[in-house]
Amino acid sequence: MKIRCKGIANKSAKDEVLDIYFYEIEFDGKQISNGIGDPKNNSQETIELNWNQNDLDKEIGSVIDAYLKLHLLSNKCVLPNSINLDGLFKNLPNVVWTNQGPVSIDEIENKLNDSKVGQNNLYVRSVDKFPCLTDYIIPKNVRIADARRVRLGAYLSEGTTVMHEGFVNFNAGTLGPSMIEGRISAGVTIGKNSDIGGGASTMGTLSGGNEIKISIGENCLLGANSGLGISLGDNCTVEAGLYITAGTKITLLDGDGSQLIKASEISGIKNMLFLRESTTGKVIAKPNKKILNLNEELHDND
Repeated sequence: MKIRCKGIANKSAKDEVLDIYFYEIEFDGKQISNGIGDPKNNSQETIELNWNQNDLDKEIGSVIDAYLKLHLLSNKCVLPNSINLDGLFKNLPNVVWTNQGPVSIDEIENKLNDSKVGQNNLYVRSVDKFPCLTDYIIPKNVRIADARRVRLGAYLSEGTTVMHEGFVNFNAGTLGPSMIEGRISAGVTIGKNSDIGGGASTMGTLSGGNEIKISIGENCLLGANSGLGISLGDNCTVEAGLYITAGTKITLLDGDGSQLIKASEISGIKNMLFLRESTTGKVIAKPNKKILNLNEELHDND
């Protein structure tokens, strides 16, 4: 496998790399080219890389490595959880993201002061290690209502709609047309024709030491304000407001009988409806007789 890339790095006054935009990528026969010219000022530098599979498998060792791997994810050259992202946070600098591009934290105060006595045309959008996806890549046939809520490194398939309260982290995303009104945390993938309802959340691999990667199959629904700490197979529904962690005790109904189990024991199960019995408070899983169908008009994002 051959990977050849060319990009432009923005640098601080101390010559520290703030970010890199890879505008040319050749990845195993797939070519991406945005045809922009060479840098036009001293605060930018041309970056050229020649990688192979071994580089994808290596721990990240620099900000340049980090940005290339994030670009490969968002350009859908690689799937979430398929490349080594160890060292990502350590190597990404914390940057002030402004309407005029990235600025070093050490330099932002002077730039803001200059703006106040000048045209007053500089404002800060965020202070973070990760920029917005859409500052670098506009995925085809995708709607994003609030671009601030999708990070570079998100993997968004055609037909995906991310509503205003939706959020998609890096190394996470959708594998087909999907409705995202809730949170897709790092490491989580959503199957095609699935719906993450408003305020719903998926447990990622970053917080609380959770190393289990959560996936949601096709034709699934997470109801509004629900949450999920196990994987689901195809055709599953979690009712609104129900949060299922790996340790949640679930009464599994199967035919004429039932059994009490931990949710982790049925991680990845298909064709199930999860709900909380309103009088006893018990969490119940039973066969799901309804298959979710997305509104095709809402996901025809040409």
